Amino acid sequence: MTSEGSESKDKTASNKLVDDLKYNVEVAENVAKEAQRLPIPEATPLYEQLLTVYPTAAKYWKQYVEAHMIINNDDATKQIFSRCLLTCLHIPLWRCYIRFIKKVNERKGMEGQEETRKAFDFMLSYLGVDISSGPVWMEYIAFLKSLPALSSQEESQRMTAMRKVYQRAIITPTHHIEQLWRDYENFENSVSRQLAKGLISEYQPKFNSARAVYRERKKYVDEIDDNMLAVPPTGSPKEELQWMSWKRLIAFEKGNPQRIDSTSSNKRIIFTYEQCLMYLYHYPDVWYDYAMWHANNGSIDAAIKVFQRALKALPGSDMLKYAYAELEESRGSLQSAKKIYESILGDGINATALTHIQFIRFLRRNEGVEAARKHFLDARKSPNCTYHVYVAYAMMAFCLDKDPKIAHNIFEDGMKRFMNEATYILEYADFLARLNDDRNIRALFERALSTLPLEESTEVWKRFVHFEQTYGDLASMLKVEKRRKEALSQMGEDGASTLESSLQDIVSRYSFMDLWPCTSSDLDNLARQEWLAKNMSKNSEKSILPSGAGFLDTGSAGLLSHSNPSTKVVYPDTSQMVIYDPSQKLGMLPTATASGLPANPITLSNPASVVSGGPTNVFDEILKATPAALIAFLANLPAVDGPTPDVDIVLSVCLESDIPTVPSVKSGATPAQGSAGPVPTTSDSGTSKSHAFSNSSLKHTRDRQSAKRKDYDRQEDNESTTVQSQPLPKDFFRIRQIQKARGATSSQTGSASYGSAISGDLSGSTG
Repeated sequence: MTSEGSESKDKTASNKLVDDLKYNVEVAENVAKEAQRLPIPEATPLYEQLLTVYPTAAKYWKQYVEAHMIINNDDATKQIFSRCLLTCLHIPLWRCYIRFIKKVNERKGMEGQEETRKAFDFMLSYLGVDISSGPVWMEYIAFLKSLPALSSQEESQRMTAMRKVYQRAIITPTHHIEQLWRDYENFENSVSRQLAKGLISEYQPKFNSARAVYRERKKYVDEIDDNMLAVPPTGSPKEELQWMSWKRLIAFEKGNPQRIDSTSSNKRIIFTYEQCLMYLYHYPDVWYDYAMWHANNGSIDAAIKVFQRALKALPGSDMLKYAYAELEESRGSLQSAKKIYESILGDGINATALTHIQFIRFLRRNEGVEAARKHFLDARKSPNCTYHVYVAYAMMAFCLDKDPKIAHNIFEDGMKRFMNEATYILEYADFLARLNDDRNIRALFERALSTLPLEESTEVWKRFVHFEQTYGDLASMLKVEKRRKEALSQMGEDGASTLESSLQDIVSRYSFMDLWPCTSSDLDNLARQEWLAKNMSKNSEKSILPSGAGFLDTGSAGLLSHSNPSTKVVYPDTSQMVIYDPSQKLGMLPTATASGLPANPITLSNPASVVSGGPTNVFDEILKATPAALIAFLANLPAVDGPTPDVDIVLSVCLESDIPTVPSVKSGATPAQGSAGPVPTTSDSGTSKSHAFSNSSLKHTRDRQSAKRKDYDRQEDNESTTVQSQPLPKDFFRIRQIQKARGATSSQTGSASYGSAISGDLSGSTG
C-alpha cells in the first residue's frame, strides 16, 4: 500500500511538472538548470519530461547525453544518441557524438579507427552542408592525417582520402571555406606541385562559386535564432520573424544558387527543411510544404514519411490528416486513406459534421453510392450531426447520382429537425429552384416564415422577395414586398418609415446581377438618404443647441446634434469640455473680443462651474473664440452621424463653399488698400470701426504664426509694401484669397490692371 501511494504521488508530481513545462520557455530553462545541478539518477526524470515537451531541443539533448558520458554510462549514451541525432541536425550535438565514438574506439586499433572514420562520414552525410560545418571538415581531415601509414600503398590511400574530403569541403558554403581552400592549396603543393597546378585550376571556379553562395546564404542564416525552442505559434513578432527567415532561406536553397546537380541541391533543401522543423516543429504549413515538395519531386514514399512524422508532432491537426489522406488516395492506396478518415472520425460520437461530410464524399468516390448512403444513415444518429450533413448528401444525390427524388426526400427529412435554421431553408430553396419547382418554393417560404423567429427571418424574406422579383408577376412581387416590410417593421423603432415606399424598391426590382438601373453615384446617394431617413427622428430631437449657437441652425446643426451617445460607442461627455489655451494656467479661461480673438483670460475658481450651469456657457466661449471664416466653413459641412465622414463629400462642400476672406491690413496702408469689404464708417469720436479684424489683433495673430511662414510675414511687416505689390505665394489657395482681396479693393478705389497671376507681376493704380 505504501509503495502504491508513493508511485501515485510521483506520477501526480510528474504530470504537474509536464503541465508546467507545456511550452513555457522560462520554466523549461529553469528545469534544465536544475537537472544539470542534480546527479544523473535524479536528473533523468526531469530530462525525460523536458524532452517530451521539447523533442527537438538539441541543447537539452546535448546536456542530457553529456551527463551520461561523464559517468561513462555508454549504453544510455548510445540509446540517447539513437533517439535524437536524426531529428536534431545540430553541429554541437553531433560533435558530441563524434567525441563519444572516438572515446569508445580509441583502444581498438585499426578497427576503432575504421569505426571513427565511418562516424565522420555518417555525420557529414547529414550535416556536411551546414554553414557551420567547417570545423567538422577540418577535424575529419586532421583525423585522416593522423592515421598511421605502414606502407606506400597505405600512404597513397590516405592522401587520396584526404584529397576527396578537401574537394568536398571547398565546394560547400561554410564559414571556414577560405581557410579550407588555403589548407587544400598547401596540401596539394606538399604532395606534388605539378599535379597541384592542374587540380587547383580545376577547383578554383567551384570554390569561387561556393564562396559567393556562402556570402548570400550567411545573410539569411544570420536572421535565424538557433536558441529558439519549438513552441506552437502564438503570433508574436519574434515568431513571425523567425517563420519568415526560415521561409526565405528555404526559398533561397530551392533556387539552387550554386548551380550544382539536382541530387546535391535536393540534399541541401532536405537539410534546410529538417533544421527548420527543429524550431518550427508545431507549424503545420512547414510540414505540409516539406511533404508536398517531396511529392512534387516524385518521392511519394518520402512525402508519406513526412506526413507520418507531422501527425506525430501535431496529432490534432485535421488539415494534415486530410492532406495525408489525399496523398494516399491519389496514389491508389485507398485502404490507407480510409484508415486516416476513420482515425479522424474516432468512435463517431464526437466526430464533427465536416468529418462526416468528407468521409461520405470519400466513400462515394471510391466505394460507390451504397457505402456513402450507409454512412449518411449512421451520421444522422450522431448528436453532432447538423444540417450541413443533410445539405451535402442531398446535393451529392442530386448532382452525382442524378436522383432528384432522393435529394428532395432528404431535404424534407431535414425540415423536421432544422425548420428554424434559416441557412437550411435557403439551401432547400436553391435546390427547388434548380428543379424549377416554383410552387414548392413558395410553399417552403410560407412554411418557414410562419415558424422562424422574426429576428432570424431577414435573409429568408430577402430571398423570397428576390424570387418573386425574378420569377413572379408584378402583383405577387408587390404583395411579398409589402408583407416583408410589415414583418420587418416590427423589429425596429423606425417601423413607420419602413412601411413607406422608396426608390430603393425600384432599384431592387429592376437590377440584375451587377447591372443597375442607375449610376454608382445614385446608389451612394440613395443609400445615404435611406440612412438619414432612419435617423431623422433621432436627430431632430437633439438638433437644438445650447444658447449662443443660433447661427448654426441650418448648415452645421449636425455637428453638435449627433453627439447623442450610441449604445455601442462610448462618447466623451462634451458638457465637461473647456477651452484649451496652452498659454494660460490651470483654472483660467479666455474671454473673446468682438473680433473673435481671445483677449485677457478670466480667472475661474472652478472651471467646471462655467460648464455645468454658470452664467457663461461653454459653447458661447467656443463660438466667440472661433474666427468668422472657420464658422462659415463649419456651417457648410454636412451633418454626419457616424464614425467617419465621406471624404469626397467633405471636399466637394469645401470646394463649393464661398469662404469669406479677411485680408491683411498694414499700419501704413490706407483703408482702401487694407480692406476687402466696404469702407468703414467714422464715428463722432473719429475712431474707425469695422466688422473685420483690427490692425492690432491681426498683428497679434501674425506673431503666433508658425516659423515656416516667417519669410512671408517679413514682407507683411514692411510698412511700405501694399497688398498689390506683394509677390504671390506658390500656394494656390493663398493666390485665390489675394485675388479676391485685390478684386474688392479695385472695385472700391478705381481701376486695377493685373499681370500674370502666377508670376506675381501685378500693378494697380488708384484714382
